[in-house]
Amino acid sequence: MHNTKQKITLTAAALVVALSLSACGGGAADGTSASAKSDPNAIITAFDTEPQNELIPGNINERGGGRPSSMLFSGLVGITPDGKTVNEVAESMTANADKSQYTIKIKSGWKFTDGTPVTASSFTKAWSYTANAVNAQKGSSFFSLIKGYDELQSTNNKSDAQLSGLKVIDDHTFTVDLIQPDSVFPTKVCYDAFFPLPESFYKDPKAFGEHPISNGPYKFQSWEHNKSIQLVKNPDYKGQFKPRNGGITFKIYTASDAAYADIQAGNLDLMENVPASASKTFTTDTNVQSFNKAGSSIAAVALPSNLEHFKEDQEGILRRQAISMSIDRESICKKVLNDTASPAASYSAPTIQGYTTDLENSGNIKYNPKKAKELWEQANKISKIPADYKLTFSYNADESSFKSVYKAVANMVKTNLGVDTEDQPVPTFQEYRQDITARKMTGAFHAGWTPDYPSVENYLHPIYASDAADGKGANDTDYKNPEFDDLIKQAAKAPDSKAEYALYAKAQGLLLRDLPGIPLYYLNRTGAASKQVKDFTMSWQNYPVYWMASVTSK
Repeated sequence: MHNTKQKITLTAAALVVALSLSACGGGAADGTSASAKSDPNAIITAFDTEPQNELIPGNINERGGGRPSSMLFSGLVGITPDGKTVNEVAESMTANADKSQYTIKIKSGWKFTDGTPVTASSFTKAWSYTANAVNAQKGSSFFSLIKGYDELQSTNNKSDAQLSGLKVIDDHTFTVDLIQPDSVFPTKVCYDAFFPLPESFYKDPKAFGEHPISNGPYKFQSWEHNKSIQLVKNPDYKGQFKPRNGGITFKIYTASDAAYADIQAGNLDLMENVPASASKTFTTDTNVQSFNKAGSSIAAVALPSNLEHFKEDQEGILRRQAISMSIDRESICKKVLNDTASPAASYSAPTIQGYTTDLENSGNIKYNPKKAKELWEQANKISKIPADYKLTFSYNADESSFKSVYKAVANMVKTNLGVDTEDQPVPTFQEYRQDITARKMTGAFHAGWTPDYPSVENYLHPIYASDAADGKGANDTDYKNPEFDDLIKQAAKAPDSKAEYALYAKAQGLLLRDLPGIPLYYLNRTGAASKQVKDFTMSWQNYPVYWMASVTSK
């Protein structure tokens, strides 16, 4: 039975089109005149922040670069606006009996914007480059279950060393051997780190990142740093998310309030995450089209594992628990965020299959100021915190709602625990991410997460597993717990979804005890569009569905 093959069947193309059309309104329902006609060649404008790094898919783990990257590149699979997985470049993915090996066949006819073909090696070489520690890519940990990953973590390797678990059979076929079964793999490959790269990338990766050659719905036109990134429709795109516009100009902002004002004035077409200043009024604002539904994003307070008095020891865990219990999440969601968010009750969002609140240590994220003070005093008996100690809460100031949130959090912690606190803004998201990457944070900091694929695993492994620490992934606190790591590995090879979800729940129980990240709230999918936009909707990830939107003829 070991040679038995299991076909991974994905949603048919016809269903994608039906789902895509049903995901949005039209005519008067979306705020435009029923008789208005959209211009399929008109450029739409969309909110963005300056990317932290060059536009190299394997080195992007933040929204500034993620927005354009997701429109430039297509992977083996894509995800519909409502979170369903469909084939893009992949013809098929076939697993062996225990899902420890996948045979992947890709479609013919796909090519990069420089005219070169997308082949099996376009994937295997790109994945190996990203996995290789020598290349210092932030998406490295996503390949940790592929054979040969550990060998590529030595900095003595050459930059072109390949993952031994990847074998090219022919131009359109390759195999992936894993160190253990992974049931999430067919979904995981939709993430940016798994995008293919052309041969020209390897000649000068830095130059490529400034002017990427891609294979997705759009192709790169220009990037004026701190001002805009311009993409145009890719006429050679072979996939299922064909643009209904002529291109996207991502306008770079340092304040979301300014972006919303531009939406109202008709100078910007699309944005997500409306600013705090508009959170009470945007759904009734007659100058915009609004969107406000339950979403998949989660916000947390992160604490570095090497932070004095907050390390992964008894004192540190007691203090983390005390901080968590001193925060009134309900009050923040209602009074600060005006019901555009809901209190977090676990580490994954309610919109994700496998979500549960039946978790060990769940009391640690419930408001309990009396218990919080008791735990803080217990920690003081282990090691007295200095009288002049100040706990800071950092965030990027270009997202206006964070100022209100973290002033509230700092005040709650100060009031309930008697420790001096201060909110600490960092001017832009790019600077903020650079400080986190360089491990310059000297206190608590905001940690937002929008999942890369619709799985509970994506809220756990990339953020808290040991192999995603030390700059190899999104584990920005460098939390390391072998017991947690083992549960994630067990879940990946679980015989069915019931067993898988039970293991993820157990892993979350450990996180709720140690609290490397303290869950705060689930952010609604909020967004706004100018009145001239047709077919405005928000994806399951809380991004505008860029390819679907168009603007009316002038």
